[in-house]
Amino acid sequence: MLENKLNIENPSELAKMEELISKKKAVEMFETGYLDNLSGTCETLFKIHKYLFEDIYEFAGKLRTVNIAKGNFRFAPLMYLKASLNNIEKMPQSTFDEIIEKYVEMNIAHPFREGNGRSMRIWLDNILKTELSLVIDWSKVDKEDYLRAMERSPVRDIEIKHFLRQALTDRITDRNLYVEGIDTSYYYEGYQSFETSKL
Repeated sequence: MLENKLNIENPSELAKMEELISKKKAVEMFETGYLDNLSGTCETLFKIHKYLFEDIYEFAGKLRTVNIAKGNFRFAPLMYLKASLNNIEKMPQSTFDEIIEKYVEMNIAHPFREGNGRSMRIWLDNILKTELSLVIDWSKVDKEDYLRAMERSPVRDIEIKHFLRQALTDRITDRNLYVEGIDTSYYYEGYQSFETSKL
């Protein structure tokens, strides 16, 4: 159970409130134009995470202080996390392939204690919009295909590139598309990270 500003002690209730609040904040980011002035840097991802979760968690927008894993896959260990983010920052992002490669590396880093997937998908769309004037229509990306492709992406990223390329659209100012993407994003959260150690 994660400590939270809402003082909720029931995991199910916390999950519901987290979804409700962060979805509202995600839409707010779009409507206020908050994302328009952000570029595809690591700092931007941290700003997105803070905006989404600052009303829920003290760690919003802050680097995680625990090692986390999904199933048998362990995300970047704490001792290498800052170096990993420095390397990701230097990665090029001028083509679709380069942007997805950067996205895959950020997923391996998983810089936050919670809320990585949701923050990173908004971040990915922001980079695509800035660099290519395109975004992902997440409603066209099958959940199971996406999750399997992301699991395999550290070794082979051709699948995730294929699925996301098929869902590209130039509807970059379409509020309905953005909102549908936020809803779909929560549908993708088919797992919970778990703590494996503390500093």
